[in-house]
Amino acid sequence: MKILVVEDDPETGDYLRKGLLGEGHAVDLVAEGREALAQATLHGYELIILDRMMPGLDGLSILRALRAAQIRTPVILLTAMGNVEDRVAGLRAGADDYMVKPFAFVELLARMDTISRRPVLKEEVTQLTVGDLTLDLLAREAWREGRRIELQPREFLLLRHFMERPGRVQTRTILLEAVWGIHFDPRTSVVETHISRLRSKIDKPFAKAHLQTLHGVGYVFQP
Repeated sequence: MKILVVEDDPETGDYLRKGLLGEGHAVDLVAEGREALAQATLHGYELIILDRMMPGLDGLSILRALRAAQIRTPVILLTAMGNVEDRVAGLRAGADDYMVKPFAFVELLARMDTISRRPVLKEEVTQLTVGDLTLDLLAREAWREGRRIELQPREFLLLRHFMERPGRVQTRTILLEAVWGIHFDPRTSVVETHISRLRSKIDKPFAKAHLQTLHGVGYVFQP
């Protein structure tokens, strides 16, 4: 699942990001309200986890703006504001669920599962197709020329990232942040290693290579 976490507390934000990445989700973390609204408007997230007390633009304003723009992405409000009036205001603004801090991560996962079973999410895209390669978002596997390709969790996230951005150059820094949630260069070969493994599965057995290296720049997925 592609998730936007909107949380201005660094410790809580990092805790959520690491936990969700560990569950195999793709996570973007934003700590400022206006940036969060821009991200949620421009990108096709499958879930938004939203704090109410945010700098720049508060959570309810973000939520109301999204619903006014007919963006129906499910939203879980995660906030320290827990009285009845606050809960009612959040739900009436368009939230799909409301959790109060401090919270249990396992409960958050359970609530995410509940939201994912609602009929509205069954209309979400369940596969990506670019050229002759198809990625099944539910089975987390790829198909090319009638051949099934099994993917490890990080390979799946990496391929999904590329297939959602065909023809766009992805630098090592972008990939570290988007797929691994690393916001600094750890000076390891983790990106190169996973690119190599992914190529061996989606490209090497076939005549044409989709995943190309632009030396000194990054990588690009070509249809």
